[in-house]
Amino acid sequence: MATKRTFPPLYVSSGDKATDQLAFFHILEKLKTQKRTGWVDHGIPQAESISDHMYRMAVLAMCTSDEKLDVARCVMLAVVHDLAEAQVGDITPREGISKPEKRQLEEEAMNNFVHEMLHDSPPAKRILNLWKEYEMQETPEARFVKDLDRFEMASQAFEYERVNSDKDLQTFFDSSVPHIRHEEVAQWGDSLLKERARSMGDNL
Repeated sequence: MATKRTFPPLYVSSGDKATDQLAFFHILEKLKTQKRTGWVDHGIPQAESISDHMYRMAVLAMCTSDEKLDVARCVMLAVVHDLAEAQVGDITPREGISKPEKRQLEEEAMNNFVHEMLHDSPPAKRILNLWKEYEMQETPEARFVKDLDRFEMASQAFEYERVNSDKDLQTFFDSSVPHIRHEEVAQWGDSLLKERARSMGDNL
């Protein structure tokens, strides 16, 4: 049975804006150092960090040819979509934390960043609104970035399979590529699956 995840206490404002803002800047470091749980659970050596994942998503957003999308907004959505994980970590379904509980934990983390660390400043509100937009999945940009999330994970799974021949990461493909809806990203996913099939054939 998996060990129950424990969460660090939420930050309490010192009352000094500069001190609290620096506290936010420092907590961002956790996105650089925390490994993505799914890869760790599958025994992937040198697994990517949360920020590794978000960085490639941001660059992928810049690669779209969809002129209907606000690309700059997509990049910002990619950068903030997992921001709450700086506080709560990368929670996966196998940990026994329900979706409503996970959502509540992440909302508490984001509100803590905004109110206690960034003192409800305009930048703080921009970050929170972007995070909420992604969570609500009501705009074309949010849905596009969700598809980038799926495609990026599948890409990483294939890259890990190439260097870890003993790993079968099929579950990551099953939970991502078939659910991509944006036409261009779906094409990227199809190309990735074809590349994976060729690679697997070469290894037989």
